[in-house]
Amino acid sequence: MIQFITEEVALPAIDKTKLKHWIKAVAESYGRKTGDVSYIFCNDERILQVNNQYLQHDYYTDIITFDYSTTSTISGDIFISLETVKSNAETFNTNFSEELHRIIIHGILHLCGNDDKTPELRIAMTEKENQALILLS
Repeated sequence: MIQFITEEVALPAIDKTKLKHWIKAVAESYGRKTGDVSYIFCNDERILQVNNQYLQHDYYTDIITFDYSTTSTISGDIFISLETVKSNAETFNTNFSEELHRIIIHGILHLCGNDDKTPELRIAMTEKENQALILLS
């Protein structure tokens, strides 16, 4: 089950049904099924708290993905700071909706085994995000 939860923020304007189909299609393109995936939309302070508490990182970020996947089924909790998504959209000169979709699928790509820890992997991840975004159109 894919669910969308909020903590201290309003739910962004999203088409839940369309997003669920898209997320499943992207996972299937990596040979995976979707299990329990929870998106937790929050503010900057909440994501900083999660980053400190669980990862011992003392900085703000747009997304934190907790991966509970098995070999063939992706599952996880994906925290997304809507404040950082908004500021990233301004920084990258894109609209909020596109940046939010990019971050939503970024978490799924992590659950499918993709990494972005090096500059080369970040470039590859961005390309995979771009390919996934085309599927949403």
